[in-house]
Amino acid sequence: MIYIGIDIAKNSHFASAVNSDGEILIKPFSFDNSREGFNLFLSKIKDFSLNDCLIGLESTGHYGDNLICFLFPKRFKIGFINAIQTNSLRNSNIRKTKNDKIDTFLISKCLILGNYTLIKEKDINTIKLRTLCRFRFDIIQSQTKFKTQLTTCLDLLFPELYIFFKGNLHLKTSYNLLQKYSSPKEISNARITTLTKLLTTSSKGYYSYDQAVILKKIAKDSIGVDNPAISIQIKCLINQLALLKEQISSIDKNIKEIMDNLYSPIFTIPGISYTLGAIILSEIGDIHKFSNPTKLLAYAGLDPSVRQSGNFNAKTTRISKRGSKHLRYAIHRATFVIVYNNDVFYEYYTTKRSKGKSHNNALGHVCNKLTRIIFKLLTENIPFNLS
Repeated sequence: MIYIGIDIAKNSHFASAVNSDGEILIKPFSFDNSREGFNLFLSKIKDFSLNDCLIGLESTGHYGDNLICFLFPKRFKIGFINAIQTNSLRNSNIRKTKNDKIDTFLISKCLILGNYTLIKEKDINTIKLRTLCRFRFDIIQSQTKFKTQLTTCLDLLFPELYIFFKGNLHLKTSYNLLQKYSSPKEISNARITTLTKLLTTSSKGYYSYDQAVILKKIAKDSIGVDNPAISIQIKCLINQLALLKEQISSIDKNIKEIMDNLYSPIFTIPGISYTLGAIILSEIGDIHKFSNPTKLLAYAGLDPSVRQSGNFNAKTTRISKRGSKHLRYAIHRATFVIVYNNDVFYEYYTTKRSKGKSHNNALGHVCNKLTRIIFKLLTENIPFNLS
């Protein structure tokens, strides 16, 4: 067997090859993170039989994803190695030397020892899914930011509009109104028939002539500042929000297509949607890299932090929040839903509340329980049947 160790970096990678006896077949060499670099890598190992090659790389960030997606369709066997494994081998050496060339040999040694997880087709889908989910998360954050900015602008320009729309400015009707009339002065000068048609059409009949009359009066008496610059900003923000909404819809469609091919039992849990399920699966990756549910809890940052010094042990602690923030977010959001969709979870929540636990503390316990159930479902590939 030929073991090829690759040390991954942002712009360029290092690789070397050894056989089962540890004999060096290819000395460490550098290749760029580009198609030309990838082709150079292939040219270096072209004399080796595909079936005899096992490629290993550390699961450190996203920098290796391009190389994995390039090699996997060519039917190479690729193994993921936990960085802890290579660090352990490095620390076992007296000098504890670290550089890119030596790391390639440490990775190869991990392959020889069997300390790796073989990448499968579903792992490639997981990489794609994780990319989509994280990008969606970023877009949602941008959407929230723009909504906050829009609210601030309207507080200055037309503060009474908040009351007219009963506390929710982020409605289709509100956006359509502001796209056409972006200031109280424009609304007060609008023809009542045109304004009524806009409100009625946008709200599907909820707002009619009477509300249009009220809106014109509110606009006329508004205390908002007359600032054309804010009006321009409002229109720009609404356009941005419309674009983000369209992008989220497109991403959700792609997420659903990938999830439909995974056939995961996570969807048997009541309340877990395509989006939350996709985030959970993509962030966990291969469930078998966690030997027990406690390690999964730690990876999600849902394990309790430790506060101890000498004879002092804190009676109350918060969760560590050290793991994947995306996984923690998805599990926490799923907990909100499942508590009200499953009697067992609801009873568990109310039991904690009856013992004097706060709302957030009780939800934390439910998060813990849900994480352990997710671990069992994914590990054993069985449907959720807790009733």
